[in-house]
Amino acid sequence: MRAEQVLPDSADRIEIHGATIRKGTVGAFLANARLWTDPQTSEQARAEAEADMLDALPALRAIGLFDVLDIRDVALRDWVDAR
Repeated sequence: MRAEQVLPDSADRIEIHGATIRKGTVGAFLANARLWTDPQTSEQARAEAEADMLDALPALRAIGLFDVLDIRDVALRDWVDAR
């Protein structure tokens, strides 16, 4: 399956299981996860990344991301599992 078969170029979001998934959701989560796990990240930036990741979790769960991919960072995995 190709990306445009899931979300055509003409669309910027889809609804799956009641969750809105926007283009870029997975990429944004990954960028925020990198910040969140980086010990050099400021507390404010880490808190912002955490809030953004929290907002993305329903969409990521709706598409089954965590059903097929494991989070290697233990602290991040525990954080996701707790939410």
